[in-house]
Amino acid sequence: MRVGIVILPEHRWWVAEPKWRTAEEYGFDHAWTYDHLGWRSLVDGPWFGAVPTLTAAAMVTSRIRLGLMVASPNFRHPVPFARELTTLDDVSDGRFTLGVGAGGLGGYDTEVLGSEPLTAGQRAGRFEEFVELLDKQLTTPLTTWRGKWYEAVQARSAPGCVQSPRLPFVVAANGPRTMRLAARFGNGWVTTGTDKRDDVEQWWAGVAEASARMDEAIAATDRRIGKLDRYLQADACPEFVLSSRGLYEDTLGRAGELGFTDVVAPWPRHDGVYAGAEAVLEEVAAEVLPKLVT
Repeated sequence: MRVGIVILPEHRWWVAEPKWRTAEEYGFDHAWTYDHLGWRSLVDGPWFGAVPTLTAAAMVTSRIRLGLMVASPNFRHPVPFARELTTLDDVSDGRFTLGVGAGGLGGYDTEVLGSEPLTAGQRAGRFEEFVELLDKQLTTPLTTWRGKWYEAVQARSAPGCVQSPRLPFVVAANGPRTMRLAARFGNGWVTTGTDKRDDVEQWWAGVAEASARMDEAIAATDRRIGKLDRYLQADACPEFVLSSRGLYEDTLGRAGELGFTDVVAPWPRHDGVYAGAEAVLEEVAAEVLPKLVT
């Protein structure tokens, strides 16, 4: 089991920088930040860009993998975004992973740009094109593309990614259409489970259902890549998984039984969303992480 931590991009760098260093020192396998223009209950508070944050994090770490959890087409175009991703891959010396998802039905990321809401089918179609064009842009020296959602005219990609044939994609998916996309293009798949979040057991039942559907999607898809890693984004659990060492260990155990290779949880915050004690994180780092074999 590999484990990751999410560090929200809400602090000025003099506060955030020690967290990224500490995540590596604690022994986490990967560290992520959210890719939003503003996020939920924190939309009126401080919030920084994900790509510059990860670029800075790459400069103060040397081992830990870094990633976006998750980028979406809500405010990104594959051509300029591919340049940013290639830069992150280079600055981190091949330690960067792209988490990518379809984007929410609404919320600040779409409303701030004045965009009209899309149907679920439209979001899935846009996401398919977004991922396929990103894949092509990151693996092909010259890309021309004319689709329903995006265009690219002789888009260059030199010098290309440090990682070969491109940096890894971890595709967020819960529905059949996006799961097939994850099976086709993903080095990994990430889920938050389903909307059954009234209690912990309901949430775990949803996670199990999602995992079974992913099995079906893989079986029905001609994968171009090797083994598909499976990430559980535990931030959706009704009980904050870093509220105690015992709950964190239980989460890792149950995720492993369902076939997940990676579990990601948020860094505890002082209040509000993800409220918890950093003392629990310290205990997990001292007593749990050293026992994990990666």
